Amino acid sequence: MATGKLYLIPTPLGETGFDSGLPATNHHILDSIDIYIVEELRTARRFLKRAGISKSIDSLVFHELNEHTAIEDASGYLDEAYKGANIGLLSDAGLPCIADPGNIVVKQAHTKGIEVIPLVGPSSLMLALMASGMNGQNFIFHGYLPVNSTERTTALKALERDISQNRRTQIFIETPYRNMAMLESIIKSCHPETVLCIATDLTLDTQYISTRLVRQWKNNPPGLHKRPAVFLLGA
Repeated sequence: MATGKLYLIPTPLGETGFDSGLPATNHHILDSIDIYIVEELRTARRFLKRAGISKSIDSLVFHELNEHTAIEDASGYLDEAYKGANIGLLSDAGLPCIADPGNIVVKQAHTKGIEVIPLVGPSSLMLALMASGMNGQNFIFHGYLPVNSTERTTALKALERDISQNRRTQIFIETPYRNMAMLESIIKSCHPETVLCIATDLTLDTQYISTRLVRQWKNNPPGLHKRPAVFLLGA
């Protein structure tokens, strides 16, 4: 029996239809999968329901993979591929393995000789970079900056030094309920002439993308509380 494949399945960036940024071919692949590795079970089931898969969702097998999952607990998630089963890896939003723990399973798939197939879908990071007007030839993604305000200020200063030395665009994200605290830190800590792009609610009707100097954000900050956002700093 042929070995099954591991499909990396993108999901929409918000509560939109399946066809919002996802090609029709992804739908056909979903109908070939009986086992899913997911970041959060409820979110995954809701996505598959919106996708309109032909199989009963209750008949599917789900394995959770998130920050609470030990590597040893995930070691058996791919075993059914040796029996010919295709397996799907889902993130909560956007691309699997980008700012989520899916790379653990992908690394195991390569080690075990299981074919990995990434599917096309939206990336909030790349959409934000595209729309920012900043350097797209040389950039770096930092994930989350420190929560502690003093450490966060130190990190922001380090990003500015990298901009000055290497001309690299600096990309980072924050937990949505801490977005305003992050923006306040940027305005307070960064040089007034540093360029800041804020991109939030990407692909949604409420999408907002704007690039300005740090000093220009001070008097008219957007409302970002509990909205998924990407921050970019540059020159």
